[in-house]
Amino acid sequence: MAGLYLHIPFCKQACHYCDFHFSTSMALKSRLVDALVEELALRHNYLEPGSTLNTIYFGGGTPSLLTATELDVLFAAIHRHFAVAPDAEITLEANPDDLTTAKVRELAASPINRLSIGLQSFHEPHLRLMNRAHSAEESTAGVRRAQEAGFENISVDLIYGVPAPDHAIWEQDMATAFALDVPHLSCYALTIEPDTVFGRQLKKGKFPAVPDEFVARQFELLLQEIARHGYQQYEISNFSKPGRESRHNSAYWRGVPYLGLGPSAHSFNGHSRQYTVANNPQYVAAVLDRGEVPATVEHLSPRDQANEYLMTSLRTAQGCNLARLRTELGVDLEQEKAAYLRELQRTGLARMADGYLQLTDAGKLLADHITLELFQG
Repeated sequence: MAGLYLHIPFCKQACHYCDFHFSTSMALKSRLVDALVEELALRHNYLEPGSTLNTIYFGGGTPSLLTATELDVLFAAIHRHFAVAPDAEITLEANPDDLTTAKVRELAASPINRLSIGLQSFHEPHLRLMNRAHSAEESTAGVRRAQEAGFENISVDLIYGVPAPDHAIWEQDMATAFALDVPHLSCYALTIEPDTVFGRQLKKGKFPAVPDEFVARQFELLLQEIARHGYQQYEISNFSKPGRESRHNSAYWRGVPYLGLGPSAHSFNGHSRQYTVANNPQYVAAVLDRGEVPATVEHLSPRDQANEYLMTSLRTAQGCNLARLRTELGVDLEQEKAAYLRELQRTGLARMADGYLQLTDAGKLLADHITLELFQG
């Protein structure tokens, strides 16, 4: 089984926190869809021959800007080159303002069977602060319309750690999200990247830096409410009802091969990574005019592969399989990092369970730091 990711790099407007690759100009949209079709023909052999797609993911950007015709073209190309599992999870990221009654009916009539809806907040001032294109009312209405159209497999995104006098807004955001009764939530701490509006405002002293303690407390409140409402934390930022995990993202964390199409997309085949240029005109010209994919290939040494597995597996509830790390990737973490592993357990940041190294709730707050300490040089 393998996964397919298609990057749709268009947005109505730029969110002030976002450093993903996208364009607010739609001038190249139809040509870029053509380029995705052509790239699929050029690169379908990237995955092992006979690979069956278990997951397909339209990410962005804002894939809900695709028309029904554009989606039909892309699905036809996918089926020309791959077998798709009958029960494949097919996800499309959507903004709630795109989810009109007509749009959700259109999507429900397509092969898409899962929506990931970027709500971020139900608090109008926070939406305006982040420069989101939708209103607080549309946050709820978009989800309800999708449910009424027959979508049951829905994930919603929320952002915490937004500047606020206390935790009341975050608590209300969580309560509203739980009331929607969707099976999956993705909740991310607001990260200020340098090359964003927030990053530039922070540098100029025009954006208030949020204390780490404030963010950590909101994460703790999230974990409490998640457990109370019957969700499981299966990855640091991802929560689901039992059995409703994102199969596509879970495959990333398990190291399953996937093919990424489009500008800025990444691909992974177990031994190397490929990064496509993050530039729409360059991508379209290279693929359509020259029949080549403008990408950089990074070959992964055994140590690189071990570090990748450490980085991804420690984010999950299952944790890092130390036997796999030792036998498949040649790293005996229990021997090489024995003292640090003892310290993690002594301080309550990690535990050992049936041969797996797992981070505790306290450890998850320091996941990046812990992973760097365990990395192989």
